[in-house]
Amino acid sequence: MKKMHPIHSVSLFLVSLMMLAGSPRVSAQELNVTVDVNKSQISSSAYDYLDELAPVISRYLNDYMWTDNNFQEDERINVNVQIVLTNVDNNANFDANLIITSYRPIYNSRAQTPLLIISDDAWRFNYTRNRNIVRDQMQFDDIASVLDFYAYMILGYDYDSFSELGGTPHYRNAQQIVEIAQNAASTGWASSGSRRNRYQLITQMMAPSYEGFRKAFYQYHRLGLDQFLNNQDEARAQILEALAVMRATQRQNTENYLFDLMFSTKYREMTAIFLDAETSQKLDAYNLLVELDQSHMTEYEKLQ
Repeated sequence: MKKMHPIHSVSLFLVSLMMLAGSPRVSAQELNVTVDVNKSQISSSAYDYLDELAPVISRYLNDYMWTDNNFQEDERINVNVQIVLTNVDNNANFDANLIITSYRPIYNSRAQTPLLIISDDAWRFNYTRNRNIVRDQMQFDDIASVLDFYAYMILGYDYDSFSELGGTPHYRNAQQIVEIAQNAASTGWASSGSRRNRYQLITQMMAPSYEGFRKAFYQYHRLGLDQFLNNQDEARAQILEALAVMRATQRQNTENYLFDLMFSTKYREMTAIFLDAETSQKLDAYNLLVELDQSHMTEYEKLQ
């Protein structure tokens, strides 16, 4: 089955918020990843080979067929990956902060909206000169497993935005990677300790109690953003309904990782959507947003 990325136009104030990412490549792969490695905190000339890391990771992510679907060139998922190397020991074990941003096209438009912005500061891996990154879905690898996990999370978010719960197969793949990683003494995978690691991310995403979040995520994008130019009032109504579902889901759960990721990615976009709305819609949006996301209340006050 061919996966289609619908593209519709969107109003100018939304376009100003949407970011275009990546550059086209001629292939049928799903991901179009741009990788940047910042090694400014690693000063030794012994690690000059780190210049090869960005292209190695880029090829690893871009050249693999992650699904059975046939992507057209303009359907590929644009992703920015920033890797900030923060420390290294004498055995070439690096600590890094991994920042990933993935994008989704707005229907009938060149504009894109960010789907996921996530920062993972618990990545520790060994990288020596000319090391190959080998994918083995049955074995843990301190580089490949992290890249595979986030590739499937990116796909899950993307598919969830185009069809209700459509990302489930990709989240299952990510969950399998986490299960294998439980036996490895590596940071970021543990079921205990941090409430904001890879384990917690996929566990919440796959939990039945968070299904409302995922359905609202679809409604926000497919029934809201994608329809904005056709009927702004109806699109806003759909987005308000999606926010109400998110609020109900949030009230039923104690962990807010998924919600925090969602609103740290979308808070400016959500404010912009309702700036020109009727007074009643604007007030409804304000009341929902300040309850869902108190960390960005200053932004939402623009709706008062």
